[in-house]
Amino acid sequence: MKQIQIPKRLTTALVNSLTAGVVPRVGLEHIAVGRRAEVASILQDMDNIAEGGAAFRLITGRYGSGKSFLLQMIRNYAMDREFVVADGDLSPERRLVGTKGQGLATYRELMMNMSTRTRPDGGALEPMLQKWIASLQQEQMQAAGLRPGDPALHEAVELRIYAVCNEMQNLVHGFDFAKVLAAYWSGCKLGDDDRKASALRWLRGEYPTRTEARKELGVGVIIDDDNWYDYMKLWAEFAVRIGYKGLLLFMDEGVNLYKITNSISRQSNYEKLLTMFNDTMQGKAQHLGIYLGGTPQFVEDERRGLFSYDALRSRLMDGRYSSSSRRTYTSPILKLDMLSHEEILVLLQKLRDIHAMHFGYESQLADEQLIAFMQAAVNRLGAEELLTTREVVRDFMDVLHMLYQHKELSFAELLGEREREHAAGTGDRKDGAQDELDDFLAEFEL
Repeated sequence: MKQIQIPKRLTTALVNSLTAGVVPRVGLEHIAVGRRAEVASILQDMDNIAEGGAAFRLITGRYGSGKSFLLQMIRNYAMDREFVVADGDLSPERRLVGTKGQGLATYRELMMNMSTRTRPDGGALEPMLQKWIASLQQEQMQAAGLRPGDPALHEAVELRIYAVCNEMQNLVHGFDFAKVLAAYWSGCKLGDDDRKASALRWLRGEYPTRTEARKELGVGVIIDDDNWYDYMKLWAEFAVRIGYKGLLLFMDEGVNLYKITNSISRQSNYEKLLTMFNDTMQGKAQHLGIYLGGTPQFVEDERRGLFSYDALRSRLMDGRYSSSSRRTYTSPILKLDMLSHEEILVLLQKLRDIHAMHFGYESQLADEQLIAFMQAAVNRLGAEELLTTREVVRDFMDVLHMLYQHKELSFAELLGEREREHAAGTGDRKDGAQDELDDFLAEFEL
């Protein structure tokens, strides 16, 4: 790590994000450890998607186990491999379906965060269309020897655009999708910014009524709660036709579906999830990958989780020959365990070096001290069940900040001080509980 120079922009994002306990959007490759089997499995998915296949994965793990980190890392890998990606977190306002437009809100979030390698921070919708049209113009100029501004160039480009659109008209909602793409080209050709804006607004799912869409674009259909997923399949097909390898959707916080209190609404969302699962697994969808992160409770709870819906339970449950010690990474569910102690040590080494690089000092922490920090974390009461990678990282970043800002402190003093406080707090709680028990027994008479 010391030999690798990381730009200040990346170290700033890494230090700030990890200190706050959130997943950074950039620089993940500098702190990634472990998860080789999971990453290899998803990279194989990408190869299949690029060849016309589809994939559906549920990534499960306890809070802080690394679900969001893995999703973000795979998102970055996908962009480097020329995929279009779109990501968003589910919430009470963003679901798969809903009576108040929650499904459409999810579509809008995904479209807002649509990204490519050249636009990694979202907002890639219009640049994708512009790049496509520019490439068509360049292609026709080279093929026919035309010049910019030549009327024949506009005609040739228009023919190519309609050729792509005609290929999509046989798909569900493909005719209207193609018509809006043609409207965008018409706006580009005529210099009509209002028409271009209307087309983009329709593609982002922002038209509230069919009447308004018909008036401005001549299209009698709008993207709504019921059909937004069909348009995601269209986007996957379109992405391939304009030079990308496919479309990957990353949705996190699936537990928000589990938290839906109304059982009918919850079942409706599970039915939509079943539709996505069937489409991708049965080959109905092409060039599309769907990755959803959630907790084990969201999946395995037979009262409210996905396993409460028999059709999903029968498809997602482990096979007869799987076990906790031997599992397959080709199943729809990827279960994330806690990182091993060796992997955590490597992670702490990377964090130590990044912190020193960011603040411009020579780190004095030896590997033996990192091991001592790990042992202190692992030996805490309940750590075996409750300790997560997020907690270890946050605590370690806190240690690094304290040692950097308080030069008089030594690592041993800081660690020993915290452990004594923790032990004292535990002892006080035990003494308090014993006193309460003694008081209760003192009042009890035979």
